[in-house]
Parts: sequence; C-alpha cells; structure tokens
Amino acid sequence: MSNEIEPLSTPTWRIAVDTGGTFTDVVCFDGERLREVKVPSTPDDPARAVLEGIARVLPDEGVAYVLLHGSTVATNALLERKGARVALITNAGFEDVLEIGRQNRPQLYALAGYRPPPLVPRDARHGVAGRLGPRGEVIEPLVETELAGLAARLGSVESVAICLLHSYADDTHERRVEEALAGTGLPVSRSSHLLPEFREYERTATTVVNAYVAPVMDRYLGRIEAESGALRVRIMGSGGGVMAVSRARIEAVHTILSGPAGGVAGALAAARRAGFENALTFDMGGTSTDVSLCPGRPLHTREFRIADLPVAVSMLDIHTVGAGGGSIARVDAGGALRVGPESAGAEPGPICYGRGGTDVTVTDANVWLGRLPADAWRHELDGGAARLDRDAIEAPLRRLAGAMGASLDDAAEGVITVVNTSMEGALRVISVERGHDPAEYTLVCFGGAAALHGTALATRLGTPRVLVPPSPGLLSAYGMLVAPVRKEASRTVLLPARRESGAALDAEFAALEARALAAMGEEDIDRADVVLERQVDARYEGQSYELTVAADGWIDAFHAAHETRYGYRRDDAVVQAVSLRVAALAPASAVPGVQAARAEGGHEERRIRVRHGGARVEARLLERATLRAGNRIEGPAVIAEYSATTWLPPEWRLEVLEDGSLLAEAGRG
Repeated sequence: MSNEIEPLSTPTWRIAVDTGGTFTDVVCFDGERLREVKVPSTPDDPARAVLEGIARVLPDEGVAYVLLHGSTVATNALLERKGARVALITNAGFEDVLEIGRQNRPQLYALAGYRPPPLVPRDARHGVAGRLGPRGEVIEPLVETELAGLAARLGSVESVAICLLHSYADDTHERRVEEALAGTGLPVSRSSHLLPEFREYERTATTVVNAYVAPVMDRYLGRIEAESGALRVRIMGSGGGVMAVSRARIEAVHTILSGPAGGVAGALAAARRAGFENALTFDMGGTSTDVSLCPGRPLHTREFRIADLPVAVSMLDIHTVGAGGGSIARVDAGGALRVGPESAGAEPGPICYGRGGTDVTVTDANVWLGRLPADAWRHELDGGAARLDRDAIEAPLRRLAGAMGASLDDAAEGVITVVNTSMEGALRVISVERGHDPAEYTLVCFGGAAALHGTALATRLGTPRVLVPPSPGLLSAYGMLVAPVRKEASRTVLLPARRESGAALDAEFAALEARALAAMGEEDIDRADVVLERQVDARYEGQSYELTVAADGWIDAFHAAHETRYGYRRDDAVVQAVSLRVAALAPASAVPGVQAARAEGGHEERRIRVRHGGARVEARLLERATLRAGNRIEGPAVIAEYSATTWLPPEWRLEVLEDGSLLAEAGRG
C-alpha cells in the first residue's frame, strides 16, 4: 500500500482504528510494515473494542504512536436517540422552525404520516427578541435584560444550540447570546461558527444535531485520549480528512460519516495505484453497505439526512443501505423474501459464528453455498480463532426455505440475489441516476463481505472490472492512515456575477483562507505544507438550489455543470455566487507500499464445491497469501484471506497486480 499521511516532527508508529457494527478493524504502521487485527465490536461500550485492538497490535506499552480513529458513536447516538438533552435559542417567533421543517410529507400515500419527534422538545426551545436582516443589518436590537435572564430559563439541559436569523451575515447577536450563557458551563453549539450559511431550517437542524451528539462524543473521545496512551489522537471526519480530537469533541457533527469516509479515501488510493482514476467504491460490512462515486476525486455533498434531520456540513457523498453480511433474511406477510435492514450485528452475529445466532444472514447463505468455505476461514472471537459452523445453518435455513417453498440451496441463493438487488440499487443511485455510466468505472470492493458480491454487481451494472485491494476487510482503517488533515471554511455571500463582484469574492475567499490556515496552525502544520482549494456554490438567479464548482472560471464551470446535471444551460442568465468554500489540506508523508512477490512456480490450492447459477460447480480454493504478482486465475475460484473472501464466478478471470491487488475482469484472459 502507498499513499501519504501528515508528517510529524519525530518518528512514531501510527495506528488507525475503524469501529464497525460487527468488527472493529485496527491497522498499525510501525515505520516499515503494516500490522492488522480485527476484534469483535462491543456495541455496549465501543471504546472497549478500540482499546483491545490497540493493545493487540502494540508489542509493549512503551511504544509512542499517533492514533487515527473512525467512530460510529455520533451516528449511533442519533439513530438510537441517545444524545444529550438540548436547549435551542433562536429568534422569538421562530421556535418551531425545527419542527415545521420543509413541510414535506415523509410518507406520501399514508393517510396519517409519521415523523420522529424533534431532538429538542417544544419547552426547551427559547425565543429571544432581536433580529438581523439578510445583509446583517439590525432590524431589532437584542434586549440586555432578556439576555441576563436567559440562563435561568434553560432548565435541566446538557447542551445548548444557538441559531439566530441571518447570523451567516453577522455573528454579533449569536456571540452575545453565547456570552450570556458563559456562566452555565454548558457546551454551546453556535450556528455562525459551525455553519455560516443561509437556509434557516438546515442551519438550525445541523446546529441542533451537533449540540445533541457533542457531549456524547466528548465523553467517548475523552476516554480514548486518556486510556489509549497515544501521543496524539486524530479523528476521521465526514469530509474525507482527519481532524484534531479537540475539534471533534466540539464539532462532533463532522464525524457522522467518520468510518465510511475512511473507506472512500482508502479505495480511491487503491484505484489510483492500479492505474484507474474513476472508481465506484463498494464497502460491504457486517450491518450496512456504503457506496460512493469518485470520478477522479471524492465528491462532497451538503444534502445528507440522518434521523430525519438534514446535516448540511460538507461530507463525502456516500449512499448507505441496510445490506451487510449480518443482514437477516425473512419472508414477509405477502410471501416475499426480504433481506435486511435488520442485522445480527456483533451480538449474536451470524449463525455460523456459533454465538447464539438463530436467523439466517447473508454470511450464512454464503457459507452454505460454499463461497465462504467453513474450513478455510477463521474469525476472531474473544481473542481466539474459530472455524465457521456450517452445520448449524441447516435447521434455520430449512425453516426459511419452507416458508419460501424452495430447496435449501435455492433459498440460500435467493438470499444472495435479494441482497445483490438492494446493493445494485444503491450503486445505480450514485452513478446512473446522476448521469454517470458505470462502464467507465472500476468497482473497488472492500469491507469483509464486498469481494463475495463484487463480480455479480459488476455484471448487473455493466462495470468492466472489479478491484480487490490488499486486506480489503481493513481498508477503511487503512484509509485513515492515508487521508490528509482537512479543514474547511464557508460563508454565504449571495453575490451576482458582475464585473464589480470579482474584488468582493476575492476578499471573501481571502478571509476564509485565513480562517482555514489558522486552524491548521493550531495543529502545528506548516503553512508551506498546506494546499488550498476554492469552490463556489452557484445558481442561475431565481433558482432555489445550487451546484458546487471550482472557483477558477466558476461561471463557465457552472454552465457546464448545469448542462451535465439537468440537460440544458442558460448562457444569457445571471449566475449568482451563493456560498464560497475553502478547503485546506495538509499533504502527507509516504507510507511504504506492500509489494507482492513476483510469481515463481505454482500457488497452493484445492478443490471445493460451490453453488452457482442453480447448480454445484467445482471451484479452486486458494490462499491469497500464496499468490504472487503476475498470477492469473480463471473462475470459478474462491480466494481466502484473513479479513475477507473473494468469489470469482465462471467466465471471470483475475490477475494479481504488483501491490497484491486482485483485478478481475469478465471474459478476458
């Protein structure tokens, strides 16, 4: 593996940890080589698995290391509604913005739709007098006596969100409200600091989400800092770069897609090593599948939703579906086979793990079909290794097959077909539905289960090749090692594209760059190592939504982007710069690559029986560790390794690349 991470003044080890729903993955770079370990996740106490994994890759307690961590704590706090008690301070008369939202109907055809309750109940939403206009002008001043009594109105809360009208134009009012609460000792999330952009509902919702999860993340990361013994802790951010733990504890909303973002970084690095710029990243873990489109670079979005709330900070454009190795198969009331989104998770896990699971999962189906050979794969449980238990699958699978009116083999293949359909839909959402042809992309498979399904999905999509990087089950953790340090700054400006606007845009960009560079300086990163990127959110004047383009030649770039997305352009229309964005990235020092040995002689293999296309076929079973660069393998074949298993169907062939990646193509050789 090769790519870059940020430099440190003294040589230290680097450990990256990715917490998943089933396993916690740990990758350690000791300056010369990579060490890897997977431990079962501990949902009741995620830190326990993290600390256990770190202990297992360190030879002794005296090693100095930097910890890079991708966490699901903030995500789970939102999904499970286990965040902090939050008070919202907003303008008088606007206390219900959070609940009114965009007035969209979540269930279009339901007679009585359902929305989850807002994160802040009505009695914890407080309005204050005072109001600014869209240019920051004072329409109504704040009332000092009201501010003085504000703290007494909060009641028993653990966190405060402040979001006042048009604070993106002038943050003075929000700062004065924050000062009035200084004596409470409560953590405060201020919208003008977190998201100085227009659209009141999205800004309010994002600020509330941050206030809701920040105390939870603060406690969790505080424990990790105290007990890990790391010299420095950095957290993988949703935007595709790592950030200081001090920032993650305060701006926890930036960690919502922490783990999946590491996977995109690692997958794109793997694709580039293999000579492919366009990548469809396919991360199939134990509980979910995350996919992303990378046309030479990661794409970002500010239209992400979680727990029925928009999160408008910039994050990698990742689409997630509830389809993973642990996804449970069942027959619904109408007799249709369903797979997921319910998952067996880490406890009890799939039936074949032997930990008390009783429901057939995708992993169990793969084991039954022979694509995941029970006697060739060991899983880590309680610090030891155990073989998969195929016999235990038979009785639950028989019950499922009876409900389907099918044989055991047909039922297991049906489970695989259904979950593949779900994942195909996710891949089409990010590619075909956005005007991108999957035939122009390479499908990069990682996560513990993706390589078992990659060729089937590539066939469905028309994607010509599948790439399986080294140690695919730990690639998200590896991606955290190679991700740059990243800091973003943004501001809504609402300026039309006229000649006199150029100087104003340059001044705004300069201010944003100064903010981003100051944040980099706080992390002891040299200015000479920082790369700055400018972007503009643009639209035709009168439109409601924007497209993001590079700032250099942004008007022409917007016309072209609009034509690509919507099929037409309006060259005679006024283009408006809505928001400006700056990203500061710190390039990284090299992590030496893992070079596969050249092919000399044969590789170890034996013959197994695998169910494919309605019949059992004879397939080759190979250990990936025995493969060498230049080896060519024809399907059907199963390639087993520590962190994942690759299924190569008939009519597919693969080659082992120089870095050990497996490049599979259909009908070629």
